[in-house]
Amino acid sequence: MRFKTASSPHATPANSVNIVMRKVLLAMIPGSLATIYFFGWGVLINMLLASLVALSCEALMLSIRKRPIRPYLADGSAILTACLLALALPQLAPWWLTVIATAFAIVMAKHLYGGLGFNPFNPAMVGYVVAIISFPKEMTQWAAPLIDGYQQLNFSQTFQLIFTGNLPLGASWDSISMATPLDTVKTQLGLELSINDIRQHASYGPMFSSISGIGWDWINALFLAGGLWLIYTRVIDWRIPVGVLVALFIMSNSFALYDYSSFTSPTFQLFSGGIMLGAFFIATDPVTASTTPKGRWIFGLGIGAIVFIIRTWGGYPDGIAFAVLLMNMTAPLLDYYTMPRAFGHNWYELPRHKHGKEHDE
Repeated sequence: MRFKTASSPHATPANSVNIVMRKVLLAMIPGSLATIYFFGWGVLINMLLASLVALSCEALMLSIRKRPIRPYLADGSAILTACLLALALPQLAPWWLTVIATAFAIVMAKHLYGGLGFNPFNPAMVGYVVAIISFPKEMTQWAAPLIDGYQQLNFSQTFQLIFTGNLPLGASWDSISMATPLDTVKTQLGLELSINDIRQHASYGPMFSSISGIGWDWINALFLAGGLWLIYTRVIDWRIPVGVLVALFIMSNSFALYDYSSFTSPTFQLFSGGIMLGAFFIATDPVTASTTPKGRWIFGLGIGAIVFIIRTWGGYPDGIAFAVLLMNMTAPLLDYYTMPRAFGHNWYELPRHKHGKEHDE
């Protein structure tokens, strides 16, 4: 009788692509559920639509490239890209925006470079940047959180709005959507209001909690918890997210101490927008991030610094996508110059004869 013998290695790896992707998706569940709770069904609809488009584009590109479809679809990478992108997009964005951003992320940012493991840029962030640059108006359609004075749409109403563009009877965009806390602070500071005035304003004050914005504090706290679990299970390295948060904390604290009326506090910076999602789930992408210990520190610190710069002086309220993509460009250089010394190499140069020849050893 002949037995089928598999080639080496015969030991089951502790972390395969499938296992890593599933653990990351599992860690995202608490924060994703909180996002759905505070901002409505549009989050779930975006995630389902983006996942469907991502799997379809993945299968199409694998077929064109004559690669096996089933193993690559089952590895979870396309689903993870779709979920990260869907969480970054506005909850009430039209369906075609999600389709375009997801298709661009999978086709252009991933498979154009050879598929998983060869893409130099984070695909989800490439799709997001394409959307925010190409369709700035649609990228402002953020649902209002659970606060008085704003209407929460049910699943049917949200589905109708996303796929037809028709508002529910008696509703208006002003009653169901609002700017994010980061965008509100940035806009009102430009109108020469102080941080304290913005928080106490009758129109803007209700959107802020004691930490950051209503809902955003809980969402970021839960993504932080999920990220810490990934570090504990050694799915991601701790240096990149710590570098992101440390750089953002130091810079925001320094400027807040300099002028607390014009710069937000470190807690507001750390628990607003998608910083925890970006630090633990996006910046730590093993394909597009730096791979050396020292390089990961620089990579994370660079992202945190760029995020603060864009949030404070840039043209966009949140700069995570741009920061990640800019540091993706530097990853090969960081790896080259921070490569650990190989075992057995001396830290000193060998002595030379006066004629320049090395001693024989």
